[in-house]
Amino acid sequence: MGEIKFVDTTLRDGHQSLWAEGLLTEMMLPIAEPMDRAGFEAIEIVAPSFFKKACREFKQDIWQRIRLLRQRITRTPLRGIRNRYMAGFQITPACASQLWLERLAANGVRQLRSSDPSNTVANWREMVRSANAAGLETIINLIFSESPKHSDVYYIARARAAAELKPARICLKDPGALLTPARTRSLVPGLLKAVGNIPLEFHTHCITGLGPLCCLEAIELGVRSINAAIPPLADGSSNPSLFNVAKNARALGHRTLIDEQLLQPVAQHLRAIAEREKFAIGAPRQFDSAHARHQVPGGMISNFRFQLNQLGMAERMEQVLEEVARVREELGYPIMVTPYSQFVGVQAVMNVILGQRYKEVSDEIIQYACGIWGEEESASIQPDIRDRILSRSRARELAHWQPSAISLPEFRAQLGGLGVSDDELLLRYFAGKDAVATMKAAAPAKSHGSARQPLLALLEELGKRRALRQVYIRRRGLTIHARRGRES
Repeated sequence: MGEIKFVDTTLRDGHQSLWAEGLLTEMMLPIAEPMDRAGFEAIEIVAPSFFKKACREFKQDIWQRIRLLRQRITRTPLRGIRNRYMAGFQITPACASQLWLERLAANGVRQLRSSDPSNTVANWREMVRSANAAGLETIINLIFSESPKHSDVYYIARARAAAELKPARICLKDPGALLTPARTRSLVPGLLKAVGNIPLEFHTHCITGLGPLCCLEAIELGVRSINAAIPPLADGSSNPSLFNVAKNARALGHRTLIDEQLLQPVAQHLRAIAEREKFAIGAPRQFDSAHARHQVPGGMISNFRFQLNQLGMAERMEQVLEEVARVREELGYPIMVTPYSQFVGVQAVMNVILGQRYKEVSDEIIQYACGIWGEEESASIQPDIRDRILSRSRARELAHWQPSAISLPEFRAQLGGLGVSDDELLLRYFAGKDAVATMKAAAPAKSHGSARQPLLALLEELGKRRALRQVYIRRRGLTIHARRGRES
């Protein structure tokens, strides 16, 4: 039996999956210290998407969040995550990507999980090089998908290639919750052999209800590092519950290197926030076999329903999901992660709404067919579909498009200028100059006290109300009588 370690995903994937990235900095700070003492291998706190959303919607500076968490989390490495395409549908200029890595390290992040949406080895190589150059430990994400080409042989070969790049770790990442216990048993032994002495992490979601079972299968097969979240930011579309996986791992005879007692107040704090803000509470889901066919991420399904409702076509939702599966097959089975899931989804919706397949084609699909997003992707498209896409006049316009090769001085001049720090420069890149200015002018965020001290929080709140002259609180074993100017 082995010693099982955990990487916490609550402060990144948990609220990204369940609360639309709505866990604010001031909500995180009261739980940072107990999370630091609990024994996690790493605590994941940031993704590129956070910079835009936090700045525009919540008027929050993610760089400040990282620094404040680093002040409180001193034992446990802080971790970030990135896709090759950091700004959604845009191909990120190399200088911006490298500067972001350097500023992550400067602000206190020590580890980075890096994904390429096609598991392309050449792109992994560049990701490892750039992260190492910035002083970050690199974890390569081996993204799992289900299709005729994503066989065990495929994954074992890619795992072996990833190991040759000498990352700090390799993570089997299942963002679509497509793994089953049977496929885990089939795949993991070969991966462990392929990666050799490089640690293998396991990351999955609970969309189909199978995530916790797959974690236990991985543990029984020899995986010793599991990504998990703390309820109520576990389960649902999030990652498996730390408490559930740890309990069941111990029942199987394993030792779990995590102090769950320290984390109970963290769960209480998060539940209090959920109740106050009317946020979703993650709950186990029933198995849905249809998910394996279309593989649409949970957030995209919500967007589909909204769009179809707006058009008075709500009854065509199932048709859209079937069309997603068909388009994905025709495009050569791209892995349904950003940005490819959006490419496939948008095209499927257009096909259904217009009533004619490929009558209109997005620029991104044309670029995909041209090989701009990757030669492997273009070569995988069914020939007749590729010909239909590339025969359009717009394809001839985009055929010679090249991603930006802007230099760092040019990037700084374009978005910054004298007196603009690199941190603010990157905020402007992700969120826009106007949004950053609005954020900087916003009032400071209010404090969210720990749920472990509800009485103190109540007294602090009452103390702010100048009209109150005295407070009298009585409960079994405790009496508090407070007057403005004196306490008794």
